Amino acid sequence: MSKYLDIAATPSVTAAQDKYGSAEQWARIAARGGAGETTLSQRLGPAETAFIQERDGFYLASVSETGWPYVQYRGGPAGFLTVLDPTLLGFADFRGNRQYITTGNVTANDRVSLFLMDYAHRQRLKIFARMRIVDAGDDPLLAERLTLPDYPARVERLVLIAVEAFDWNCPQHITPRFTLAELKRWRME
Repeated sequence: MSKYLDIAATPSVTAAQDKYGSAEQWARIAARGGAGETTLSQRLGPAETAFIQERDGFYLASVSETGWPYVQYRGGPAGFLTVLDPTLLGFADFRGNRQYITTGNVTANDRVSLFLMDYAHRQRLKIFARMRIVDAGDDPLLAERLTLPDYPARVERLVLIAVEAFDWNCPQHITPRFTLAELKRWRME
C-alpha cells in the first residue's frame, strides 16, 4: 500500500469504504502502489516541486488538543511555499490576525495536512506532514532563504513542513476558477 493510503486508511475509513462499496477499488489502487503518487518513498519530484512553487496559497489543517480540526488559508506571492529539499517545505509566517491557532496546535500535535489547489487546471495535491515553528530571529540563514524580498508583510516565524506522504487527487468535481493574472495571461496568448 502507498504511504498516503497507509496513513489515510484507518480502520474506520476502511469500514466506510466497505460499507459504501469502494473497498475493492481502493484495494486495487493500493496493490498498484497508490493513487497517482510518483514514488513510494514520498519524495517530492519535479512535478510536485513545480506545482508547489506556482501556488500563491494553500489550505493548512491542524488538530487541537481537544481533537477539533482547524483549517486556515495561507497566502502570499507565488512561490512563498518553498521546496527546501524533496522531503521538506518551508515558508515565512507573516504577521496576521494574531490568533496563533495553528501555531499553538502544532506545539501539541505536529501532524498537519496541506491542500494545494490549481482551480484553473483542475488539479490538487494533498500532503500529510509534520510541522515545526522556528522564531525568525533564531535562524537568520533560514529566514533569509524563506523571506520574499519585495513582499511587504512582516515575518514573525519560519515554518518547516516535513513531508510524510502526498497524493494527487481526482479532478472530477473541481470547478475551474481563474485568477485575474491567469485571465490576463490567457488574453495575451
